[in-house]
Amino acid sequence: MKLLDRVLGRLVRKGQLSILYADGRRATLGQPDPDFPTMAMRFADRRVPMDIIRDPRLGLAEAWIDGRIVLEGGSIMDLVSMVRANNAWEDGRAISDKGPFARSFKSFRQRVWRANHRSRSKANVAHHYDLSGALYALFLDRDRQYSCAYWPDADNEAGIGLDQAQEDKKAHIAAKLHLKPGMKVLDIGCGWGGMALYLHRMCGVDVTGITLSEEQLKVARQRAQDAGVADHVRFELIDYRDMQGQFDRIVSVGMFEHVGTAHYRAFYTKCRDLLTRDGVMLIHTIGRVDGPGITDAFTQKYIFPGGYIPALSEMIQGSEGTRLMVTDVEVLRIHYGLTIREWYKRTEAHKAEIIALYDERFYRLWTFYLAGAATVFEHGGMVNYQVQYVRDRRTLPITRDYMAEAEADLRRASVG
Repeated sequence: MKLLDRVLGRLVRKGQLSILYADGRRATLGQPDPDFPTMAMRFADRRVPMDIIRDPRLGLAEAWIDGRIVLEGGSIMDLVSMVRANNAWEDGRAISDKGPFARSFKSFRQRVWRANHRSRSKANVAHHYDLSGALYALFLDRDRQYSCAYWPDADNEAGIGLDQAQEDKKAHIAAKLHLKPGMKVLDIGCGWGGMALYLHRMCGVDVTGITLSEEQLKVARQRAQDAGVADHVRFELIDYRDMQGQFDRIVSVGMFEHVGTAHYRAFYTKCRDLLTRDGVMLIHTIGRVDGPGITDAFTQKYIFPGGYIPALSEMIQGSEGTRLMVTDVEVLRIHYGLTIREWYKRTEAHKAEIIALYDERFYRLWTFYLAGAATVFEHGGMVNYQVQYVRDRRTLPITRDYMAEAEADLRRASVG
């Protein structure tokens, strides 16, 4: 279909992509480039081109998931990387650029969807995080950190592994919390408990972790029991809106994406109420660099229903008027791309086990998800934000030196 040739021709200029249609026709796009792959994409039926034209991301994803697209000379990561790299954010390009009417309609639909009402929150979390724990054990690090790791350089020339990079992420966050032994810490969206257990082990604090995932809760509680620290590290199945008490520190890693823009003010107000007067909060979240946006159809349908990646402006606007003061903002630009590349490698290495857990279709879905996620941090408009808040401006030192010093101490203690 020549229309698809034109669409893809605008997206692929460097590197060479051959399209092999079901009727036998062949089209070759782009130009050979040593930094880009040369590969072919074979369509198994005549519907694939129209599916891609109607919605490029979702159409391509579903055709790939269903096995109606076969790649030759490269992987799904290679294909998505080639397209993304040809349309980098820095160059002012985008994979899809629909007209203003279509964007307005989609934006309205997304505002309704990403409200993430309380009645839907638990189901949305379960959709992704209640997958088999065996799956996550196959591709995550040993501590099951399902969030951006912290790497020493853009190409990982230091050669550290994923386990170390995730350990360094926890130290980086702990340093910003300015912890003292005996403090009470609330971990909102605690995952499988790795951060909470780390903070207790390394900083001597008591931690309450909360989650809406029953599967994560089981694992986290068992880990605390096994470590003999269940009296200091507790985990609860509870919505943050229902949490009571006061905490010296609040940390939230990879949870803010599930709050929903309609609830940002309520989230920050609740966190302020949960913090002591000299409390500190650190939020680590994926973020948009181009301002408010919309969740793509593939992610909404298959990966994170109800999820929405916030712009920094939305985060700040949400906290304004709640008497929480922003005291530090850090942008992690490359780190998540490196992290997800490692997850992708591990997923490929455990293909047989993942197919045994689910099926071939799920494996293809997961590889597409990881390929898209890695490359949007490498070439698209996504980063990670770490935003620190306080109730009292005098709570923390007035320079950032304390962060570097605490982080170095935590790393030395971890090695020791």
